Amino acid sequence: MKPADVGIAVMVAVIWGLAFVASRVALDELPPALMTALRFGIAAVPCLFLRKPRQVSWPLLIAISLSLFLGQFLAQSIAIARGVPVGLASVIVQSQALFTIAFAAVLFGELPSRMQAVGIAISATGLLMICGTVGHDFSVAAFAILMISPISFAIGNLLLRKAQGARMFDLFAWLCLCAAVPLLVLSLLTSGAGPVWGALTHMSAAVVGSMLFVGAVSTSIAYWLWGRLLRDHPAAQVVPFALLVPFVGSAASSIVFGETFGPLRLAGMLTVVGGIAVMLLSKRPKAMPKVA
Repeated sequence: MKPADVGIAVMVAVIWGLAFVASRVALDELPPALMTALRFGIAAVPCLFLRKPRQVSWPLLIAISLSLFLGQFLAQSIAIARGVPVGLASVIVQSQALFTIAFAAVLFGELPSRMQAVGIAISATGLLMICGTVGHDFSVAAFAILMISPISFAIGNLLLRKAQGARMFDLFAWLCLCAAVPLLVLSLLTSGAGPVWGALTHMSAAVVGSMLFVGAVSTSIAYWLWGRLLRDHPAAQVVPFALLVPFVGSAASSIVFGETFGPLRLAGMLTVVGGIAVMLLSKRPKAMPKVA
């Protein structure tokens, strides 16, 4: 990778890490469903000028959006609103690598390599360590909701394979639109039109800035840049930069919110990230032999 591309990859990882903090700020005033709807509503603005990618059917577009965007980020928002620390959330979401490899093995016969299996075991151990700390500062239910995020993320990753050939910026803009519409409907059904309108018209400057950062920068621009990197370089060179996200998210959360982690939870978080590093830096999985 060229130095400029390395810089872009690092910048995207930093943006995504800071987005966890910005989301937490917005959730102080906005309900989770409305905050997530606003996030994707902002990111979907380019749809006014872009056509839906012809290579991607409506059913596939909706399926990718519901998993990769709606499911992943709504679960994150609800969990953070229920007290899950932002730094911990940024680590758990990256465990999607574990679930992606596992689902690919079950659904597509892509057997993980020996080192990937080791990485899965390490990350699973870290998750169990984190589970041992649940119930003190946030509920088991909140943690269970958060675990929906990486699982949904992994499903979206696999579905995204079927969208080969589509322009990344166009695709992600339309994916955001497909997530924003049902999220807005959900917000109206759960909160009511009056409270939703009141929340939107009485946002503080901090929340407005946070939503613009999360929607326009973190979701629209950063995903587009990441897609370009994956298009121009092998995934093995690009994807490891995502390991910076939980470190940025945890550090920023400690600075902004004063979050601290006990020894067991911190060890579990580092173990999860270590396992992900082993998975991402190992060789690609081999396809399962076809049976006649």
